This record gives sequence, structure tokens and C-alpha cells, in this order.
Amino acid sequence: NTLDFVETDPIQVPHSFSQKENIEISAFLSAVIAWGRRDMIIKNAKKMMQLLGNNPYDFIMNAQKSDFDVIEPFVHRTFQHIDFVFFLKSLQNIYKNKGGLEAVFLQGYKKNKKIKDAISNFRREFFSIEHPQRTAKHIADVDRNSAAKRINLFLMWLVRKDNIGVHFGIWNKINPADLQLPLDVHTANMSRALELLTRKQNDWHAVEELTDNLRKFDPKDPTKYDFAIFGLDLDLKK
Repeated sequence: NTLDFVETDPIQVPHSFSQKENIEISAFLSAVIAWGRRDMIIKNAKKMMQLLGNNPYDFIMNAQKSDFDVIEPFVHRTFQHIDFVFFLKSLQNIYKNKGGLEAVFLQGYKKNKKIKDAISNFRREFFSIEHPQRTAKHIADVDRNSAAKRINLFLMWLVRKDNIGVHFGIWNKINPADLQLPLDVHTANMSRALELLTRKQNDWHAVEELTDNLRKFDPKDPTKYDFAIFGLDLDLKK
């Protein structure tokens, strides 16, 4: 949890912006492609911003159909150009008609203070407009028990306040205590080695189990331990 971390992490992309909407849109798009090699994630997230004139909020609010049609081809692993274009169209709908990303997540969160409900509502709104069937796989479905690593990562970036400047803490209506840890294969394996996780599947139940155990150490800021677990490289063969 130091500023040096930003220099080698995809979070550097939203750190290049100062406007709230640009931070959250660039954070969302960067988190969405946050799987695979970190250098390629960073390279392709920066390319996305370049395609949007390094002002994603302005592009989304002012883009016409012709602007979407001429976006240069973009690919990150299985995230194809067709997915990228739809994501921009859906973000345009969210910012023009739904009050923006924060409002959509809050709509699901505010009733029971559950991050799962926030993610579920977001996914429902995100795909409320006509979309390619293939694109649905790029937003995790927590109602089908997905771990939702990339969405939890995005929420951690925007909600968590670390007083150091790594995470942004610009979404003030979601309590950092309610965040869920971004869970991937490595984090899950390290957590099992530390006996913080017993569930064998890397799913939403595992996310909740792990985060609940981390709350025993810090109930107000459980996801701060992501830095430690993510950075571990234990020899699991021992």
C-alpha cells in the first residue's frame, strides 16, 4: 500500500486523470481487462484511453453513432472490438440516462448494504440495452455465483480510502467495510495456504468466506489485505 505500487499496476491508468468521471470510467475499463500479463493489461488500457482521445467522459457524452463506427480495432485476449464498442455504448446510456456508474452501483447497494446486490444491479442495468450475446461474459454474474474479481477490483479502487493515494476513495456512499476482496486463482491459493479460505471453488461463496475472515483483523478495511495476499508467492508444494 505505497505509491510505488501505482507505477507497476493497471491503477496507474485512472491515476492519469483528475476529473471524477474520467477516473471512474478509465478505472472501470482498465479493471474489465485486468487478467493476463500486467504489462499487457497496462498497455491495452492505455490504448483504450488513446482511442477515446484521453478524455473518456467527453467521448461517451458526445459520441454519435458514427464515432462508435470508426473506433480503431481493439483486442485484449478474449475482449474483442465488438465488446469494447458495446461497453462504450452502455456507458453512454448509464451516464446520460442512469446518473452514472456510481448511481447504478448505489441503487443496488443502498437497500441492504450488500456489494453483491450492487454488482447484480449494475450488471442488469449494463445489459439493459441491446447487446451482443458474446459480450455478456465480460461482466461477472454474481447471481450465478461468479467471484467477480474484476468488478470487486474496480470497486476497491474507487471506494477504499487508504490515505496514501493508491486507491481513490471518491465514492463516499459505499462503506469500505462492505467491500469484497478481488479473488483470482493466485489470491485464492495463497489464502488457502494461509488457512484464510477453506472453500475449494473460486466463487462468490469463497469471496465472502475470505473477506469475512479478513474482517476479523480489520472490520473497517478488510480489502487492504489484498496488497499482502496478492503479493505473496508461497511454495504450495511444501
